[in-house]
Amino acid sequence: MKKILQISLFLIAFSLTSFASTRGDVKVIEATENIRYLSQKIVKDYLFYTLYPKKELQENLHNILSLLNKDLRIIAITTKDSDTKDILEFLAYSKDQIEQIIKSKINNENIALMLDYSETLLEGADSIASAHKYEFSEGEKMLMIAKKVNYLLERVMKYYLAIHAGYNTPTNQEQMLLSISGIEESLNILNSYTYPQKLQLLEDNINEAWDTNEFYLENSKDLFIPKLMLISADYMEKLITEIEIYHSKNQ
Repeated sequence: MKKILQISLFLIAFSLTSFASTRGDVKVIEATENIRYLSQKIVKDYLFYTLYPKKELQENLHNILSLLNKDLRIIAITTKDSDTKDILEFLAYSKDQIEQIIKSKINNENIALMLDYSETLLEGADSIASAHKYEFSEGEKMLMIAKKVNYLLERVMKYYLAIHAGYNTPTNQEQMLLSISGIEESLNILNSYTYPQKLQLLEDNINEAWDTNEFYLENSKDLFIPKLMLISADYMEKLITEIEIYHSKNQ
């Protein structure tokens, strides 16, 4: 009887530890998803700022930095993984360098550095997410797909602006095309999910918006319309966020 009690207590303790570990992984992965998105958004918005250097656009860049800081702190507080803590140092350094660039004069060197640091943040976030991965529920999988669409929208717009800012390299062209393909693939997965009628109508709007965006992206050599494209991408992201909210509530 005593042995059975000891085994029972051990199993309960193991279960609680496992739950706490998984909960920590959830918080870390949520933070890495935010960093992935923000790593692309801050450079996209910076490139837009180089075209239209207005004070409110610069203030928006500092707001994004604050959000990055928040997510980095969440990971630092939550994780006990030594490799993750090492990666965090590189991410914090990249974030600090981005902050200095935003405060500095716009020039080609700073634009190139912003593009590089965005990839450092992205790679670091991916590495941390891999170290904290766990078995997703069906709802969580769909939530991640929705988040991926918004991240890729920021990424494709980043390269859309970068290419027209003089960084029309084969790598940037390839990454833009990969982002477009990634959005197509992710939207196909979302379209295969059975949503309530209200969200089905919203989904139709998302697909219609993407068809328009894709057309202009594919014809961007002849027609560069940054303001319109960013407004359209933002509209699509707001619609996708409604899908995110639905899956967040129904995990």
